Amino acid sequence: MLRFLYETVIGRCILKVLTRPSLSRLAGKFCDSRCSRFLIPGFVRKNHINLREYENRKYESFNQFFCRKIRTGCRPVDRDPGAFIAPCDGLLSIYPIEKDLVIPVKQSRFGIPDLLRDPQLAAEYEGGTCLVFRLCVNHYHRYMYPDSGTKGKNICIPGVLHTVRPIALRNVPVFTENAREYTVLHTENFGDVIQMEVGAMLVGRIQNLHQEAVIRRGQEKGYFEYGGSTIILLVKPGQVQFSSKLYAQTREGKEVPVKAGQRINVRK
Repeated sequence: MLRFLYETVIGRCILKVLTRPSLSRLAGKFCDSRCSRFLIPGFVRKNHINLREYENRKYESFNQFFCRKIRTGCRPVDRDPGAFIAPCDGLLSIYPIEKDLVIPVKQSRFGIPDLLRDPQLAAEYEGGTCLVFRLCVNHYHRYMYPDSGTKGKNICIPGVLHTVRPIALRNVPVFTENAREYTVLHTENFGDVIQMEVGAMLVGRIQNLHQEAVIRRGQEKGYFEYGGSTIILLVKPGQVQFSSKLYAQTREGKEVPVKAGQRINVRK
């Protein structure tokens, strides 16, 4: 189906309707309703979700289940000040930022100025690193701060809502077209890090919990409602060292499974 939508003329015409935020809002209203509860058991079976990892409670809607909270202790946070942690569960790819561009293997390139809609801010990350965490529907959809410090205001960028699966990334500049929200984190150990949440098809809402605030490593930053989605971290040059193996896996087109709170950088 996705191949038809993204790689045929007729499919692209249908895609213009499917990616509209209005459709996602409509789907969101249904997923918020009690009528959507019948979807939960089949969703759990199909996606092999281990409910023992999550809080035991009664869910009044599908979205309430989709945004379920993890049990205490199931996502331990590495507290070493030198540990750069994953902000979420997901599939990680890592790219150098060169000449303001991120060029994924077999995917569409995108420019950091287009991503942020702020060329002056984007220039500060030239020569740095872009980390892309792709969340599938079976992942835990709450996310955290990678370090302690303070955060700036949330910047919302409106857009459409493509899927974030690889077939879409190959055919469309998804990250610079999709609705997204970001903030600059002034971290204690890694300088200024940009954390961005990118919406996806049928994800009409990115729910961030704080505006400008003091933040703690591992503190919940927010959550996505229904659908797969993406978190992007931008790190300035010289702040964090990642392993050559991680870069090599990305060049080979391999996404690395990670969990929220897990260390992903090289130990000093």
